[in-house]
Amino acid sequence: MDLKLFDSERRVMECLWSSGSLSAKEIAGQLSEQVGWSKTTTYTVIRKCIDKGIIERTDPGFHCRPLVTREEICTQETEELIQRNFGGSADLLVASLLGARKLSKGEIERMKALIEELR
Repeated sequence: MDLKLFDSERRVMECLWSSGSLSAKEIAGQLSEQVGWSKTTTYTVIRKCIDKGIIERTDPGFHCRPLVTREEICTQETEELIQRNFGGSADLLVASLLGARKLSKGEIERMKALIEELR
């Protein structure tokens, strides 16, 4: 399954992840308010998500529910980032993140705790 999302698909999925299940009309209403999309645009993006297998449509009412979690998408996108930019090396990703800015004490402590958990 292709879990790589375009920004437009992510907007639709965010609506569903927040609510669990919505009609296409409800999604269109939310995205009309948030980003000014027309109903046609929203329905086109929903159709693409259905074709990808990341949204399930049920009738009556064109109800949609997500078939993948936000976490599944994040995991795949992170893995792609590591493969593409860091030669598959997660430690190089972490080194890049750590070198990009000064971390707070709290962030350092959380990272230490995570490393201990992974040991």
